[in-house]
Amino acid sequence: MNILGLSCFYHDAGACLLRDGALVAAAEEERFSRLKHDARLPVNAANFCLEQADVDPEDLDYVIFYEKPLLKFERIVAGYAATYPRSRGAFVKALQTWLGQKLWVRGQIRDGLGFDGEVLFGEHHVSHAASAFFPSPFADAAVLTADGVGEWASTTLGIGNDIDLEISHEIRYPHSLGLLYSAFTAYLGFEVNEGEYKVMGMAAYGQPTLVDKVRKLIALLDDGSFRLDVRYLAYPHALRSIDSPFIDLFGPPRLPGADLEQHYADLAASIQVVTEEAMLGLARRARELSGSENLCMAGGVALNVLANARILRESGFKRVWIQPAAGDAGGCLGAATYLYHTVLRNERSYRMDTAYLGPCYSNPEIHDFLEREGVPFTVLDDTELAPKVARLLADNNVVGWFQGRMEFGPRALGARSILANPTDPTTKDTLNAKIKHREAFRPFAPSTLVEAASTYFDFGSPAGDVDSPFMLLTARVRPDKQHLLPAITHVDGTARVQTVSRTQNPLYYALIEEFGKLTGVPVLVNTSFNVQGEPIVCTPSEAFNSFAHTDMDYLVMGNALVPASSKRKLGAYPGTQLVHAGEEVVV
Repeated sequence: MNILGLSCFYHDAGACLLRDGALVAAAEEERFSRLKHDARLPVNAANFCLEQADVDPEDLDYVIFYEKPLLKFERIVAGYAATYPRSRGAFVKALQTWLGQKLWVRGQIRDGLGFDGEVLFGEHHVSHAASAFFPSPFADAAVLTADGVGEWASTTLGIGNDIDLEISHEIRYPHSLGLLYSAFTAYLGFEVNEGEYKVMGMAAYGQPTLVDKVRKLIALLDDGSFRLDVRYLAYPHALRSIDSPFIDLFGPPRLPGADLEQHYADLAASIQVVTEEAMLGLARRARELSGSENLCMAGGVALNVLANARILRESGFKRVWIQPAAGDAGGCLGAATYLYHTVLRNERSYRMDTAYLGPCYSNPEIHDFLEREGVPFTVLDDTELAPKVARLLADNNVVGWFQGRMEFGPRALGARSILANPTDPTTKDTLNAKIKHREAFRPFAPSTLVEAASTYFDFGSPAGDVDSPFMLLTARVRPDKQHLLPAITHVDGTARVQTVSRTQNPLYYALIEEFGKLTGVPVLVNTSFNVQGEPIVCTPSEAFNSFAHTDMDYLVMGNALVPASSKRKLGAYPGTQLVHAGEEVVV
């Protein structure tokens, strides 16, 4: 049975192909269109999935969309009607968008994909919950989802048991942790749906001295739920996040690109602490309701790695599994798995132990590209590739690393990565200034061998050692190891860790292992292979072009080693654009 799952029309559109319950392929549309957070119908991603599975549209049994457009439209109309006439401008724009495009999903899917069969519709948060539970390693689990908003729900608690999944509790719009965090993201000078992780990075430079003020916006209740005071927020009636009472409370917003002032860092720390407390309360309630020792999480707020770490340490769950594509892109997987298991009653046999689900390019394809463009390169055989690149990294070279299938989700996990030496104190500044061109306060993440993780990092898990293959948890860098890892130790002593096993990624594992032999530290700096404002690279051409326009020292694509001396710019750098610019918020 072939099921194509789709998610789109809000942000981070994605597609996946499920064959007899197993995930064959999955990708985000932005990686093909080169539009950051591309929300359009994921035609390119869907076509890739079909090609990867060697399936034609007529071979599909079902296509399923991750939410119900009519129900979402009902919420938008009801919400703006309740705040009319203040909402008049936003209401008109929403009507134009929905009546012109978003209501006619079935027809767009059929036209865009050439599919004449049955198109089904899931529910937004059911899709998130299913994406968390069904691919997880657990037979039973509590399920927690939190994001901006779906149809009506913004937060849900549920229980998964074998092929059954039930949502038992929900919090509805306009009460939303995701929208609250996005309001602070906009206030702090970052793009909504893009800059939330920058707020997390900024938080480490502040103290949570403004928690009492933040709590004027959100009440955390004894049963784990919460309510917002929407008088401070503009999104119920406008296409922006914050209203004048917000500014009266916190002062003038930070200008984009401004220097980091202590007031704004303290505010970032304060909203981060309150978000952690809210998520922890929800998780504890989920533990109480379910009785399970396992927790599965999805939704955009599940990408908040600091909150995830507190849940792991303090919620009472022994094991936590988070969907690597926790945002809207992963909704396509949830819709497909919910249909396959809960609706069609098929047994579970697939476990999502990898995020390497995107396009792959063979060595001959990579060589053909380099030769066609006249780029000199050296071919490394299998036995010398990892030792050679490890030596380059140990010598403080920055390496673009392009290997195997592209990752699904927002994290680079050793397939489309930029790698560097974590033991060199200058690495962070070099990467920020010369390659990533991003804010100096943002941290870099480490990749380490799963067997070595507990030596260098303390996750604080009550169950002992933690496997973090999708880089969705922070850990304390052990105090006696921080001097060895200056490039990845954030100002607060933490790091967002990826653990790498030999079975999940043999080549990347071998590279870290060889680096450990040379330096005594089996850890690498791993940041996404892109520059500021563009999606992670997908193709050899994009990887080389990014390499050529930055100060990386080497590029390794497959078994081809390209030195900086081989750089030649293939025309002007294309760049990208953000689909959601400024503080505009679409709910």
